[in-house]
Amino acid sequence: MAKISKNVKASNAKVDSTQMLDLAAAIKLAKEASYAKFDESVELVFNLNLDTRKADQQLRGSVSLPNGTGKSIRVLAASDDVKQLEAAKEAGADIAVDPQELTAILKKGEFEFDVIVATPKMMMTLGKFGKVLGPKGLMPNPKTGTVTPNLGKAVTDLKAGKANYRTDKQGNVHTMIGKKSFEDAKLVENAETVLELIKKLKPSVVKGAYIQNIVVKTSMGASVKVKID
Repeated sequence: MAKISKNVKASNAKVDSTQMLDLAAAIKLAKEASYAKFDESVELVFNLNLDTRKADQQLRGSVSLPNGTGKSIRVLAASDDVKQLEAAKEAGADIAVDPQELTAILKKGEFEFDVIVATPKMMMTLGKFGKVLGPKGLMPNPKTGTVTPNLGKAVTDLKAGKANYRTDKQGNVHTMIGKKSFEDAKLVENAETVLELIKKLKPSVVKGAYIQNIVVKTSMGASVKVKID
């Protein structure tokens, strides 16, 4: 059995696992229960009543947070259209490449970026590197807005602070809502934005309670249960 560190024990001791708090109080306690010396990410985690074996019950996409994520993202923009690349550069893309340049970068394994945004025509080139990009979470997808006919807007949204969400096999959704250093009010506002989105995404086929559990936590801290309205 893995040994539990003193820090983890201390973090868990601050949280009553049977208690449910409103969103603001839960975020405040999650930050207080944090022990890491770095600026941890703060996550909102949902357990949803979904059968993820069925395509119409799989949630995936991205959401623009009003106060950003606090995370600096390196963006590679790819297109065969010079105007698209110029727009991406103006929006703050760290790397802007045509098909030949993209192929050279991927063949060399130079992954000095966190996300790829691409115009639809580029997917033929990117598809050749699916076995490399997929496991790294770098393959662009229309559902997350990273395959788009408007690279400038996509880059702007990513730089402003866009968080991805996706159900796992158990119906859980983990979404970053900011950093521990954020003011509580900003984290609450971001969390409310995510919560409203998740509610709207409820598949029509779902019967009974849709949101079964919500917790908020820092990267290494204890999970704090949130009241479900």
